[in-house]
Amino acid sequence: MALSPGFAVAAVGAGLGATPHFRAMEELRDAHALTWVCARDAQRLQDRVLPAGARRTTRLEDILEDPQVRAVLVLTPPAAHLEVVRKLAQAGKHVLVEKPLELDLTRARELVACCEAAGVLLAVMLQFRLRAGAVRLTQLLRQGALGSVTSTSASVRWWRPQSYYDEPGRGTLARDGGGVLMTQAIHTLDLLLSLLGSPLRVTGVVSTSPVHRMETEDCASALLHYPHGMVAVLQATTAAYPGSPERLEINGTLGTATLEAGRLQLDFLDGRSEVAGADAGSGAGADPMAFGHSAHRTVLEDFLHAVRTNTAPATSGRSALLVHAVIEAIVESSRRGTPVPFDPSP
Repeated sequence: MALSPGFAVAAVGAGLGATPHFRAMEELRDAHALTWVCARDAQRLQDRVLPAGARRTTRLEDILEDPQVRAVLVLTPPAAHLEVVRKLAQAGKHVLVEKPLELDLTRARELVACCEAAGVLLAVMLQFRLRAGAVRLTQLLRQGALGSVTSTSASVRWWRPQSYYDEPGRGTLARDGGGVLMTQAIHTLDLLLSLLGSPLRVTGVVSTSPVHRMETEDCASALLHYPHGMVAVLQATTAAYPGSPERLEINGTLGTATLEAGRLQLDFLDGRSEVAGADAGSGAGADPMAFGHSAHRTVLEDFLHAVRTNTAPATSGRSALLVHAVIEAIVESSRRGTPVPFDPSP
């Protein structure tokens, strides 16, 4: 997507997860320069390598009061999203947040509502949707090229050492809102839901393995029940050494689609085959940032285009409420020990 010269962009948050955002914005600087980066920790901010021309600040007011800034990337931990986004929305700034939207579904809905009330756009960095392989799979399913979907499986078998969870707040309800579901598997689950839509009911089990000392779950399994007996199976963990690329397989009456780390393999019943996309890396192992930033760039281009044209972004905040609702249903089903009906209302 070609970007014509436009407006300034700012970022709030400069932690590890900001890296692919900054790399993408460096490549987009001719159209939309990243002019501010705000963080509470002045020393951490000073040590951070930023895109050329970006100014450092510990004052959110510098961004709120800059009339040149029309869009802001919120890259803080989830617990800070609502407070920051509310201020940005009231100042008329369009927002893209790092996933997840917030700590829980209630706060996520409030975040979406405050942006809609202020008339600003809200997007979420759920980049798996816009990888080339996923885009091609979306087209094929809409065209009915795989026939009727008979079964689906999603596997996120990643590895994180204990040192990952030793960072203050990581894997806690207070900062992250959850464990493997909210922080790692949310990408694959969101993609599955964008392809298949809302389930009728959800059966889930979550647990914390002996591998990690953490408050929330590092293992989760779920069945998503769909009409006509179709079931989608999810298995997610950060306790599977050394970590494997995430995998999504959709079986249909006319063929099977297998999406692994961004690469799509299609095998049709009539003998045809097709490959789309490429291996993008997954951050499945000890290094959580071991993946490219091209999909981040695609989401950012889409968001900036949406701001410029006042159209809906592909990864809108409202569309992201579905994955939050399903994650909440998985945890609730595990707590009850029974399947739970799923309410798809936003």
